[in-house]
Amino acid sequence: MNELPSALGLNVSRETVDRLNTFVALFRKWAKAINLVAPSTLPEVWRRHVVDSAQVHALHPGPRIWVDLGSGGGFPGIVTGILLAGLGDGWVHLVESNNKKAAFLRTAILETGARASVHAIRIEDAPEEIERCDAISARALADIDLLMEFGLPWAKRNPDLRFFLHKGRDYQRELDKALGRWRFDLVKHASIVEPDSVVLEIANLSRKPH
Repeated sequence: MNELPSALGLNVSRETVDRLNTFVALFRKWAKAINLVAPSTLPEVWRRHVVDSAQVHALHPGPRIWVDLGSGGGFPGIVTGILLAGLGDGWVHLVESNNKKAAFLRTAILETGARASVHAIRIEDAPEEIERCDAISARALADIDLLMEFGLPWAKRNPDLRFFLHKGRDYQRELDKALGRWRFDLVKHASIVEPDSVVLEIANLSRKPH
C-alpha cells in the first residue's frame, strides 16, 4: 500500500509512485536473501521505511546534492533519489561498504531510475571520492558524535551543509555526548511515523577547541 503522498502531504507524480512501488517490490525480494532491515519490520515496509525515509526530502526539498551514510537497504538514500528523479535534478551519493548491499543499491537505481550512485567504500574514505554535498542523511547507523566526525570534512567545504539524522528515543543521551565536542545548531523534527523518534537537523557544525 502506498501511504506516501497522504502521510507527508507531498505532491508526487504517478511516475514517482510507480518508482517507489518498484523499489519496494525489489526490496522485499532481496530482503529474503540478505539482511537489509530487521525482519520484524518487513510487513510494514511502506510506513516503517519508505514514509519514514521520505520525511528527509520533505524537510529539505529541492534539487540538493546528498550524501547518504551507511545506505544499507536504501533508506533513506534510494527513496530520496527517487523523489529527486521526479524533480529531474539533484543527486544522492550512497556510501555503503558491504558489497552485497552495494549490489542491491545498484540494482535499485537501475530499476527505479533514482538519481543516485553507489560508493562501495568505507565512510572515512568517502570525502576523498565525493567532493561536495548540500546535505547528509543517516538512519540507524551510529551515534551523533561519530556521524559528526564522518561529516566534518564536508561541513568544512560547505558552510551551509545540513545533517538529517533519524534517531530513536535515546537521542538526548547522544546529543549530550556530542555537545561535549561540537558546536552546532539544532532543530528537532518529530517523526510522523514513530512517536518517540525524531529527525535531527544539524547545521553550522564545528569542533570545539580542546
